[in-house]
Amino acid sequence: MIPRSVEEMIAVGLLPYPVESIQQHGDGLINNTFKIITKRKEDPNFLLQKINNRVFKDVDALQVNIKLITDHLRKKVEKEGVKDPDKCVLIPSSILSNGTTRSYYWDHNNDYWRLYVFIENTYTHEKLKNEEMAQSAGRVLATFHKFLVDFKSPDFKELLPNFHNTPKRVETLKKRIKEDVAGRLKNVGEEVDFLLSRENEYSKVTKLGEMGVLPTRIIHQDPKINNILFDKKDNAMCIIDLDTVMHGYLCYDVGDAVRNCANSGNEDEKDPGAVSVDMNIYKSFINGYTNIAKDFITWAEMESLGFGPRLMTYEQAVRFLSDYLYGDKYYDYKTFYPEHNLVRTKAQIQLLKGFEDNYQEMSEYIRSLGNWQL
Repeated sequence: MIPRSVEEMIAVGLLPYPVESIQQHGDGLINNTFKIITKRKEDPNFLLQKINNRVFKDVDALQVNIKLITDHLRKKVEKEGVKDPDKCVLIPSSILSNGTTRSYYWDHNNDYWRLYVFIENTYTHEKLKNEEMAQSAGRVLATFHKFLVDFKSPDFKELLPNFHNTPKRVETLKKRIKEDVAGRLKNVGEEVDFLLSRENEYSKVTKLGEMGVLPTRIIHQDPKINNILFDKKDNAMCIIDLDTVMHGYLCYDVGDAVRNCANSGNEDEKDPGAVSVDMNIYKSFINGYTNIAKDFITWAEMESLGFGPRLMTYEQAVRFLSDYLYGDKYYDYKTFYPEHNLVRTKAQIQLLKGFEDNYQEMSEYIRSLGNWQL
């Protein structure tokens, strides 16, 4: 069903070209996203997306950040002479509002909408089909990092401070345990003990960053596989959903991507036996990533990559359990039954055990690749 707000935007001519039709794009669970089909063949089609202003309170700053990042990426793509540059960056488009162009539209429901130029013949996937796709995904993430190595702007703002600050996430969990506002603590004693017993182990990256051992870089912060566009031949083309782009450590992005793509099960898998680490996918992703990243990564960063999947899986388990204890307030828009966040917590804990069991092999594989910039 097309929201009335979208129909109104079309009716009053807020979009830059005549519109033929509107289609729901994606599952619509997280963002309300629609494909806008224009009438003339020579005109581009668009993605119209509702901004999550519950999380991103400063919509103006968010849109400035995305414009700064995409402009920088586009210049890099063109300088590199990349084939099909229009498929390598999801470009924001202006919306006409009250006779002026803006980066978003604010409707009568206090919802915010933005436009992107639609990249034709590209697709997202929830799961990778094979190791070749994993390698390609690793390459495109490393290229994203490489292109942003020299990004600087006084107008860029950190919109979600401490987004991947694991010790702070654990402090939030402790607060939720103490308050037990939803009366659910009695259900999760084993999970609480498991996660809190590893608190010191998973504070290491934050401490290394504070000591200056790990350099801070501009990273994506949420590079799930469904945030990568692939072409018809399953080649990864570009990273999308840039709302969370901020300063952080490379192991955050590599870790979160591997957490997502090397999991044999689903993030909310009810059967723990279905959750394990696919080491072939892991190695393929790392191979693709390091083939590009070797030109700019430091030795300390290289050493942290194998730890990244453990760290991000631990942190995600902490976040799911925190939300479960809080009554499903943060993930409410994609929590579909009372125990959903607990199921997610257990699945992440099972995955974490797999990463811990495979950690030595994961680290040794990275070292075996060699040719690092020291």
